[in-house]
Amino acid sequence: MGVPERPGRGGLLGQLVRFVAVGLLGAVVDLSVYLLGLHAGLPTYLARAVSFVCGTTVAYVLNRRWSFGVEGSPRRAAAFVLLYGTTFVVVLGVNAAALALLPRTPWTTTAAWVVSQGVGTAVNFVVLRLVVFRPGGPLAPPTGSQRRP
Repeated sequence: MGVPERPGRGGLLGQLVRFVAVGLLGAVVDLSVYLLGLHAGLPTYLARAVSFVCGTTVAYVLNRRWSFGVEGSPRRAAAFVLLYGTTFVVVLGVNAAALALLPRTPWTTTAAWVVSQGVGTAVNFVVLRLVVFRPGGPLAPPTGSQRRP
């Protein structure tokens, strides 16, 4: 049995607060798995790939159920993966641009990460809210008479 769609739960601000909380938890999971993988001797890129998948999985489940309160579907899961993959590329580009444009200081790398993370977070929230997790939207699972046999 799926989660019933609950549009408007806490409004935009409530969704944003829950989204940020989920993002922080996902980041903690991501970093923890990354460090554990490195400690276990995994190659850096493999540890990072595994940690990204773990953090993203936590983000999908909690954002779908708690931040946006909608029922899951294969289409929503696929759209989420596509969005996060696309956002990852955008974040890499913004990070590279920020590194090229910001003046060189001891904080340049951190500042570039903050800028790119901010852009990625904003893009993810808007697309998740308006497309992926929109109650009754095109990615919502069929209901009642809409269900296929």
